[in-house]
Amino acid sequence: MSQKFDVIVIGAGPGGYVAAIKAAQLGMKTACIEKYQDKDGKMALGGTCLNVGCIPSKALLDSAWKYHEAKEGFAVHGIGVKDVTMDVPAMIARKSTIVKNLTGGIAGLFKANGVTSIEGHGKLLANKQVEVTGSDGTVTVYEAENVIIAAGSQPIDIPPAPVDQDVIVDSTGALEFQAVPKRLGVIGAGVIGLELGSVWGRLGAEVTVIEAQDKFLPTMDDQVAKEALKIFGKQGLDIRLGARLTGSEVKNGEVTVNFTDAQGEQQMTFDKLIVSVGRRPVTTNLLAVDSGVTLDERGFIYVDDICATSVPGVYAIGDVVRGPMLAHKASEEGIMVAERIAGKKNQVNYDLIPGVIYTHPEIASVGKTEQQLKGDGVAVNVGVFPFAASGRAMAANDTAGFVKIIADATTDRVLGVHVIGPSAAELVQQGAIAMEFGSSAEDLGLMVFSHPTLSEALHEAALAVSGQAIHIANRKKR
Repeated sequence: MSQKFDVIVIGAGPGGYVAAIKAAQLGMKTACIEKYQDKDGKMALGGTCLNVGCIPSKALLDSAWKYHEAKEGFAVHGIGVKDVTMDVPAMIARKSTIVKNLTGGIAGLFKANGVTSIEGHGKLLANKQVEVTGSDGTVTVYEAENVIIAAGSQPIDIPPAPVDQDVIVDSTGALEFQAVPKRLGVIGAGVIGLELGSVWGRLGAEVTVIEAQDKFLPTMDDQVAKEALKIFGKQGLDIRLGARLTGSEVKNGEVTVNFTDAQGEQQMTFDKLIVSVGRRPVTTNLLAVDSGVTLDERGFIYVDDICATSVPGVYAIGDVVRGPMLAHKASEEGIMVAERIAGKKNQVNYDLIPGVIYTHPEIASVGKTEQQLKGDGVAVNVGVFPFAASGRAMAANDTAGFVKIIADATTDRVLGVHVIGPSAAELVQQGAIAMEFGSSAEDLGLMVFSHPTLSEALHEAALAVSGQAIHIANRKKR
């Protein structure tokens, strides 16, 4: 007789492990299945985010920024540093240690909350049975009252640049370079491409980003995107927009790529090429034909607003379903589903999921852009405050960018907060909290913000919505 659980979660990424812990906390007998193994052949929890995504990339971004500051930014503070060097293998080893500590921490949380961890590849069968194939080929079938699918996503491959994880790498391979490439090509100017390009660019690589779209960061607010493109250009990133890759050839340890842009056929040679054109849901061998779960035309699992699939008692969350592929979105969906199973009512506010690009300066946003709102026919008032006028930013010698707040022209309710600059991710989160409670720009303007802080820029942008900013000259409101 097969073992039975109240909840079985397939996948231990930021959606899956959070769902499993929450379900166990709510008193349900819970198991979580994970197939990913680390370099030592041991099961590693945490999914893409902890192992080869969010966490390791941020570790490298911080290391690279500290190196850049020591080499280029300390002199203005009166600090003299000679012969700054970067030990790349040591940087990579530090990143790996952080990953190991965090993934091990999840194992400890599973034990503390009573979650059963099962190693192997999970596959949903009919009648909410889950088949698990271990690394040794052993097959075990488990039964569940409820199943949560959180299988995650993986990098998209493109025929013109087949990944070999040596010269041509995906986002995973780009986290393991043992030396700084002199010439680095990046295919795709999205979040991953810009972050990884920034890492190696700060360490001395000549970085060229090849982007097929004509518009830079098309989902971001136009004003933010234009500022970002200008800043990245000054930092040395050569961003080629409207450039379509047509082919590549690896020879003698380097890669020559061919692409077309407004000037016609182009060719460039790189020591390393990162392919970062997006991610796709992991649904291969995940669903038996008679499982009853359906996919949409793009290969995502079809779910409703509360992540329920077409089969009662089966849910799907995170990167395998609609919406942005973000760890925090997956985590909140995991909590929502676990609580729904337990009979509690919870709902994710999909209109207020922040997005962040961890370049320097950071880029972050929540809510709608000015272009979206105007396209929807919504009259808005806009307030912008530059970090160049922030005392705290000046003290830190980090004054690039601005805070932008968009409010409904009639109700003054905040509809969007967009930031490019220092601590953008933290400032946007303050905006998200305000928006969750329906705050107006006036509400934010009436709040007391600590001085001197970067958050004062949010306060001043809120005041600027109605032309009442103190520390900049206000634009006349029509």
